[in-house]
Amino acid sequence: MPFREINSKMVEAVVSPGQRLFSQRGAMLAYRGEVSFTPNIQGGQGGFASMIGRRVAGEATPLMTVEGSGTVLFGHGGHHIQVINLAGDTLYVEADRLLAFDGSLQQGTMFMGSQGGVMGMVRGQVTGQGLFTTTLTGHGAVAVMAHGGVIELPIVPGRDIHVDPQAYVAHHGDVRNKLSTALGWRDMVGRGSGEAFQLELSGSGAVYVQASEEKL
Repeated sequence: MPFREINSKMVEAVVSPGQRLFSQRGAMLAYRGEVSFTPNIQGGQGGFASMIGRRVAGEATPLMTVEGSGTVLFGHGGHHIQVINLAGDTLYVEADRLLAFDGSLQQGTMFMGSQGGVMGMVRGQVTGQGLFTTTLTGHGAVAVMAHGGVIELPIVPGRDIHVDPQAYVAHHGDVRNKLSTALGWRDMVGRGSGEAFQLELSGSGAVYVQASEEKL
């Protein structure tokens, strides 16, 4: 179920009978047709077990199930919206950045410590992002939110990318991540740039970076 970008802060989705999508509660701006919006208590496509996993992980953002026949406009808080199309791969994204996504996508939770070991856990503490992150897998579209514009940076073998953890939005593909440090004498005396920690991504895929270090 593709999303059509109305502008940088609004997207439109076509809802067809027999299909459904999930959206963050409060994200619906307007709609046409016979469309229903109901609170989702089963944790999306992943079902009850997935819901329990996300709640334990602190990744339980309230969702609405959207069904019926019509078109729906989505937006939230004036944030920039980026549409990401998945072709059988997995998207890793913080739950509070999810605006809306295809109901056909399998939703789950991943422990970030499993990507980068101890450094992955340190990343969660330093950046304010959870130790767990939401995963969406399959074929479909995802609309995510960010501050300012978003750029997609390809990740290719042998050419690692370093990203400010606060500017990180999401990534997909066969990607490893770890927190690296760039501490120098200026950082030690408190006169550095404040960017002593960097998220290092390697492998094959893409990372989405926002034009701001502000959290949602």
